[in-house]
Order: sequence, then structure tokens, then C-alpha cells
Amino acid sequence: MENGGELMSKYKAFDFQGLTKYSVSQRLSKVKIEEFACNTTLESQNFLDSIPNILKGKELKELIAITANAYKNKKPIIIGIGGHVIKTGMSPLIIDMLKLGLIQGICGNGSISIHDFEISCFGQTSENVAEGLLDGSFGMATDTCDTINKIIENGSLEGLGYGEAIGKYLYENEIKHPELSLFRNAYQYNVPITVHVALGTDIVHQHETANGKAIGDCSMRDFAIFTELVSKLGDEGNGGGVFINFGSAVIIPEVFLKALTVCRNKGFPVYNFTTAVFDMNYQYRPAVNIVQRPNNNKGYYFIGHHEIMMPLFFVSLRNAVAAISDRHHP
Repeated sequence: MENGGELMSKYKAFDFQGLTKYSVSQRLSKVKIEEFACNTTLESQNFLDSIPNILKGKELKELIAITANAYKNKKPIIIGIGGHVIKTGMSPLIIDMLKLGLIQGICGNGSISIHDFEISCFGQTSENVAEGLLDGSFGMATDTCDTINKIIENGSLEGLGYGEAIGKYLYENEIKHPELSLFRNAYQYNVPITVHVALGTDIVHQHETANGKAIGDCSMRDFAIFTELVSKLGDEGNGGGVFINFGSAVIIPEVFLKALTVCRNKGFPVYNFTTAVFDMNYQYRPAVNIVQRPNNNKGYYFIGHHEIMMPLFFVSLRNAVAAISDRHHP
């Protein structure tokens, strides 16, 4: 159907104009930067030595050794993350890994960009969903959602990926906590951080400023950027790269599987790499799509809270890489 020459759907669409909005500063946030993890060094005996060489203890040591070996062989280490990784204060640890050159790519769903933006700009995130849902105020923070929607609209015009557009904005503009912004630091250190959006799942989509064409354009470009990273995971000699998913139950396991099949379809030998999942409970898609189906070198699955397991993994990896460097540079 047409209205004044403009193509229109025959179905009635909800009118998002006239929403009641507020500022993040007026909203109760459950997560604040004072609770974030701190970067520490382990100058004493490596904590891993105290973990038994049994069951998951043995597997964790194997994964850390394999990941350190991938770093030594200049093979990519890529991580996937869900929103809870940001909300549990893990950004400083991941940023530390970026600065050390230990991560070559990060991927996540739309929520990671929202939580990172709020932490970076306001020092707080994670609203009370149940309370806001009662009166329709959930997700109506204008300084978060309308700003991100504008960033993505501009990013589409500039031909940028979704994560790249947000990282560029946070890098080029003055923000309260640049040291805590995963997107800003990824952009600064030239590490792709890709955002794989499911339309209608993020609070930014509730606003009249959401531009579906721009969101789809930028997120689809991120899928191509991510697939390029995946194409380099394989190796026929010393062992390939490593892909680790931290806490994304649906989006990243599905995106990873599609990227992998596209690479193999075009003849890239993406085999002999290692995958792992860290999550707070057992999830079907991460177990099947990341650990089992890829037919890779080996897959691991670890269950535990992010705020405990991620510091354990990253600090142990940092120590393992340092030990390799010491052996090669006496």
C-alpha cells in the first residue's frame, strides 16, 4: 500500500512517539563501578598449582596451556560474552587482556553494548526490570537508548560495524570512565568487538529513534567481521586458535556455528582449534554448538559464577603467557 508515494505495510504498527523517558541518573541501578574487579598480579606460587589434576581441575589447566600455546604460535584467541559478563564487573580483566595482546576478537549480543555504554558514561547499569515493568518505565533511559540509536545510525552512514561505531564514539568523546569501557579500549587497540543483534531484544529497540535499517546494516557487517576472525582459527601444525564463550546462552553459540560453516563452505580449513564454554549452568546451545558440533581439536565446559571463574582463567592465562615469555627471553 502507498501513502503519498511512500510504501507502507498493510498491518497497523505501534506508534512509539510520545514515550515518557528519564535520565540514567534518576534510575536505580543495581551495578556500580565500585564493585568491579581489580587487576592484580600473582607474584607468589601460581594459584593453578593448588588445583588438583583431577576432572575439571585438569581440564582447566589443559585449556590454559592450550590458550597460552595459541598465543605463542600467533593463532587467534576469540571470546564471546553475554551481558552478565559486563554486569559482574569483568571488563577490567578483559581490557587488561586486550592491552597485553592476548585477545584478537570479542563478540556478544546487543546487551553488552548497552551495559558497557552505561558503565562508561554513567558509572552504573542494570535497572530493576520487575519494578520498571509495572509502570512501563523499564528501558526508557533516553541518554542511553536515544544516544546509542543515533550512534548506530551514524555508524551505518559511515559503513562501520555495530561494535566499531560504539567504540569509535566512546573513544572520540569525553566520557566519565574510559578506563572501564570495553568498547572504547577494543577500538583503541584495534581489536574487533562485534555485536550480533536480535531485533526486539534490547531496550534501545523500544524507542522511536531505533532505525532498523541501520541496526541491521551495522550488525550484519559485524557478522562478516566476526566470520573473518573465525576463518583464521584453524591450523594443521602446532594447534589452532581458541574460541571461548563466556555466558551467552543463545546468540553467540548460533552466530559461531553459522560463521564456522560459511568459512568451511568457502574452503577455509577451520579445523584443529579448541573451544570452551564458561557459564553459570549447563546450557544446550553452548554445549552443542561450541563444544560438540564443530568437530575441532577439543571442547571444554566449565560451570561456575563469572565473577569467580573469569578472574581465575584470565589471571592464570596471564601468568602462563608470562612464563612462556620468560623461557624464551632469559
